Amino acid sequence: MSEYNLSGLQKASILLITLGPEKAAQIYKHLNEEEIEQLTLEIANTRSVSQDKKNAVLDEFYNICLGQQYISEGGVQYAKELLEMALGTDQASAIINKLTATLQVRPFEFARKTDASQINNFIQDEHPQTIALILAYLPPSQAASVLSELAPEKQADVAKRIAQMDRTSPDIIHEVEKNLERKFASMINQDYTIAGGVDSIVDILNAVDRGTERNIMETLEIEDPDLTDEIKRKMFVFEDIITLDDRSIQRVLREIDNNDLALALKNANAEVQKVIFRNVSQRLASMLKEDMDYMGPVRVKDVENAQLKIVNTIRRLEDIGEIIISRGGGDEIIV
Repeated sequence: MSEYNLSGLQKASILLITLGPEKAAQIYKHLNEEEIEQLTLEIANTRSVSQDKKNAVLDEFYNICLGQQYISEGGVQYAKELLEMALGTDQASAIINKLTATLQVRPFEFARKTDASQINNFIQDEHPQTIALILAYLPPSQAASVLSELAPEKQADVAKRIAQMDRTSPDIIHEVEKNLERKFASMINQDYTIAGGVDSIVDILNAVDRGTERNIMETLEIEDPDLTDEIKRKMFVFEDIITLDDRSIQRVLREIDNNDLALALKNANAEVQKVIFRNVSQRLASMLKEDMDYMGPVRVKDVENAQLKIVNTIRRLEDIGEIIISRGGGDEIIV
């Protein structure tokens, strides 16, 4: 790319032009307003682009994506070795230098390539806060497996610490990595990094088996009811009803007042409405649609409360074994 002496903005605009309007529009969704303005202006001022220049930009973009994938799979050194084999030392070094300068590599990369049982054997005697810090940086499915294997008395404590975690100093993270005897990567951005929080523990709990989830939630209910309510609200949202099978949806709807159902559907997306209407009689579907039209504008809070009633019904029916919410970690078999 050096022969063209293009700036990063020029390369980005050429890439979007080459990808076409549909793909470019998808990329725009992930940019901030200033970036969109700069790119749009640059694209507007780009009259023509040679095929050679397009190919060069695409090649560089592909190689950077490849390097980023290799880093996520095995770390910086692993990526460097593979890129050197494919592209040569100089080009590989240039790509790695560019990535490490701009890419925020998440801590504990080593753990991402390690079996959950091995991680558990290594961290089970660590302080719950240390365990929480490590799990917060792992993919939810992997963190769920580790959490499930912890001692039952430690599970809720770790889950609570993840939920209450906000920002962690890079010095602390680095110290944890160092104390774990070099079994975790020490690649961390110097800015404060955000991990954990309620969303993080919700993702993990949605992936654990039902027994582990129940143990954690029952303990948290006693220790921190407000936190437990917040987690419950996010664990199964109203829109997730489309993930239930038709039999389960029909069972849930038998428990729901038609007025609450109409109100809950008032602000629901088309997919949710389609699933609900598919599982009721044509007569009831017509009545619900008429009620939704007749009620006119409604308060968002009222809609949310109606949707929450349905979510709470779903959770209750799951608790008594009448429906099963699909989750990772091995569901219990309910007869």
